[in-house]
Amino acid sequence: MHALEKILARASGKAKVSAGEIVMAEVDVAEVNDLYLQVIKSFDDLGGKRVRHPEKTTFVFDHYSPAPTIKAADNHRKMREFCASQGIPHLFDIGEGVCHQVLTESGMVGPGTVVVETDSHTTTMGALGAFGTGVGATDMATILITGKLWFKVPRVMKVIFEGMPPKDVMAKDMILHVLGDLKQDAAIYRAVEFSGETVRRMPQEERFVLCNMAVEMGAKTAYIAPDDITHDYLARFGWQKQEIFETDPDYEYETAVRYDVSSLTPRIALPGSVDAVSAIPEKKIHVDQVFLGTCTGGRLNDIRVAAEILKGKKVNSGTRFVVIPASRRIFQDALLAGYIETLVDAGAVLSTPGCGPCLGAHEGILAPGETCVTTSSRNFPGRMGSTEAGIYIASPATAAATALKGYLCGADSL
Repeated sequence: MHALEKILARASGKAKVSAGEIVMAEVDVAEVNDLYLQVIKSFDDLGGKRVRHPEKTTFVFDHYSPAPTIKAADNHRKMREFCASQGIPHLFDIGEGVCHQVLTESGMVGPGTVVVETDSHTTTMGALGAFGTGVGATDMATILITGKLWFKVPRVMKVIFEGMPPKDVMAKDMILHVLGDLKQDAAIYRAVEFSGETVRRMPQEERFVLCNMAVEMGAKTAYIAPDDITHDYLARFGWQKQEIFETDPDYEYETAVRYDVSSLTPRIALPGSVDAVSAIPEKKIHVDQVFLGTCTGGRLNDIRVAAEILKGKKVNSGTRFVVIPASRRIFQDALLAGYIETLVDAGAVLSTPGCGPCLGAHEGILAPGETCVTTSSRNFPGRMGSTEAGIYIASPATAAATALKGYLCGADSL
């Protein structure tokens, strides 16, 4: 069996499961974000009285944090009241950060756990050796009532990275390259495992990026086999080592693809589609706003890279540079390291940890005709504001270089 199959077997009380099988599995961590007041409504509609496992349940206010509208504020109020009435101890209120990052720092998630959130980018948890996936409101309400959910055991495809990437090439460039090659439908209801010497050398923060973006290929979940780097990261947050599930040597992957990243150059996704990937064009494209943040690009390593590029320099006068750390802890660490001071001195605008303009709700949405370079994960029309705005997806290094020059460019060109 694959490690993911072993995780689902353990969670469903089975000795063995196989691809295509339907299992009823215990959920180790259930997370509801502030987009989904419908979870509480569905809980009531389904006859829910008490949350089965309040200690395994979390609410995170991240998409509308702080509340930008009366409706969002009222949703927060109702969620706070629900948590209080149900004895749910894990309420991460405004300013704590993006749900996926907050959970990795909570001490609740680690290798072998089943994690379900009301957000598609829960595939991020695969970088910790967990089975992580997103669901809608009714499924989440079912979990709150029963503690369980059904899963179809996914087939697994492997993406192998080899070689040492050039200095200014990051995990975001690598996963964009894969998306451009395989396209958005390559992994529909499959698991994607990332492996290879390149991944083994990656810091934990970069591994999160690969698993996070797997959902843009249609993946149900993602996976990177945990190692000492994983355990060192988790130890910072109090995670205690538990049973580790390893993939059997004779496991047969549905498919495997290899990429040598030794000569890879910075990649971008062109406006309109995350799999319309290319190298950075030679033509100078003016950029109105650069956004560094989200569950894909707002971690300490991303902020560090931007600070190093902008240290002692200024953001271009015709470009706005919005920086939003992915969590309060990351914000604090970046402050202590001096990165925030560097970025503010350079002219960046800092906002509250959370999703920010990623979903076009607040803290930097786009006007018609504007162009944005973002480290987030999606760029379809209207994602960050006006449907008439153009959104390029890029790495933190490319984003920072673009903020410096005012036109789309990679850090390798500085």
